[in-house]
Amino acid sequence: MKLKRSSGVLCHITSFPGPCGTGTLGRDAFDFIDLMAHGGFSYLQILPVGPVSPSMGWSPYSSVSAFAGNELFINTESMAAERWGRTAPRSVTVKESHIADFYTARNHIRDCIIASFHDFVMYAGEEDTLLFSEFCDAHNDNWLDDYALFTAISHEYQTYNWMSWDRDIALKEKDALDRYRMKLADRILIIKYGQFIFYRQWERFKGYANEKGISIIGDIPIYVSADSADSWANRDILTINNEKLEPEHVAGVPPDYFSETGQLWGNPLYRWYDSSGTLREDTYSWWKKRVSHAISLCDIIRIDHFRGFDAYWSVEYGRETAVKGKWIKGPGMEFFTRLKDEMGELPLIAEDLGLITKRVKELRDAMGFPGMKILQFAFDGGPDNEYLPHNIKTENCILYTGTHDNDTTNGWFYDPEVTEEKRDYIMEYMGMKDWSDFHWRMIREAYASQADLAVIPAQDILGYGREFRMNTPGTTGGNGTWKLKTGEPKEAQTDRLRRMAEMFSRLPGTSADTGNNGESGLADGLADGPE
Repeated sequence: MKLKRSSGVLCHITSFPGPCGTGTLGRDAFDFIDLMAHGGFSYLQILPVGPVSPSMGWSPYSSVSAFAGNELFINTESMAAERWGRTAPRSVTVKESHIADFYTARNHIRDCIIASFHDFVMYAGEEDTLLFSEFCDAHNDNWLDDYALFTAISHEYQTYNWMSWDRDIALKEKDALDRYRMKLADRILIIKYGQFIFYRQWERFKGYANEKGISIIGDIPIYVSADSADSWANRDILTINNEKLEPEHVAGVPPDYFSETGQLWGNPLYRWYDSSGTLREDTYSWWKKRVSHAISLCDIIRIDHFRGFDAYWSVEYGRETAVKGKWIKGPGMEFFTRLKDEMGELPLIAEDLGLITKRVKELRDAMGFPGMKILQFAFDGGPDNEYLPHNIKTENCILYTGTHDNDTTNGWFYDPEVTEEKRDYIMEYMGMKDWSDFHWRMIREAYASQADLAVIPAQDILGYGREFRMNTPGTTGGNGTWKLKTGEPKEAQTDRLRRMAEMFSRLPGTSADTGNNGESGLADGLADGPE
């Protein structure tokens, strides 16, 4: 895949402005797209869109499902305005803040989904009833049945940790499944209805973004959560011991830039090969379904922890850190070549940060996947550092000032632990005479580089400090909570970005447009924006 020379914004849906506690797919989301188009951007990069929960720190990288949508994105006003809507959503009073209020948003949206479902049962016409039925038929066998049943049972047990449930339902024995489907039938149907609404609103939002020339870059975490519908429904392709009902080996990474003890993620690993060394058909088929589904939602997909397809870090279950683990061969070229043969060109981005071997780079380049570069990593190691702009000689990559895992640019530069010597070196390299507007200088470096795509986190556009960083790797709690306020960014800031895009040939239409050319591939008539 070849990217067009362009620019993008990194901003998750959760971080969109608005009064609902978290960002939603309502009017504020459409206004944000308008602001992006005004600023000359071509891409919006987001984090995974799966359901989140307090038990997993509301992290989009620890989702309850790799296929379902995050109900917190549902805009209640738009839902109430559906043809069958009769019940106005109750008002939610959340003082607008830079910190998301997930609990208030969750409780409000749940109540509104239930009220809307009751309206749907009472007032939906034949056309809308058929649409819901077709949605369920299209997704039930792939993921919807499992997700709805898993979520409903989780409410019964008050935990997503299915390995702690009664053994018959944990192992999906038929009698137990039938019993719970009957007992929880109403709740299961409401959960499916919530997904129906999410997908309607998502299609409208993505269609509108594409009409405005904005393509969406999504994100696939390589692993699924142990406490998810995916691991419950697909435990045979994961390193889960059915007798003990616990993982055998779990995922992580060895010590690196972010952590001296590595990162112990705790996700069960995939069983990629059978005892004869052949790629398992069930594991491959599940992954093919996952990639296909992700591409149907977004224009391009970033694969988080891409190096895990070449080799992955395996840690024995029960270890307290990721230090003692070992590298295991991944499916690599065989997997992606077969995927490409069966699906065609793959619009994938390789997250190739951290400890990257020659083999990982060869896999990335052989498949033609763009890689990633981070400007915050550029100023260690002298003039040969591969992240310095003058060393970025490959165009087919994405250059970020920082990602969601990094500090904000100003938080990083003004960190008291940064030595004066390093700060002077940064300023000398960038031709700076003083410290003012440092974030704008970093944005300019990204725009001026040879990288085809320059992506800027919304916090860096606003010049915010580290109190508004999105995520701190290796920590739990307090991550993924940053949120824009109404009116951010300001038009003067997007004017400045548009001028910069024009100066460095990153405006739409000033370079070869590749990819899907802004075509959404979604249902007709869903791109008009919220009512």
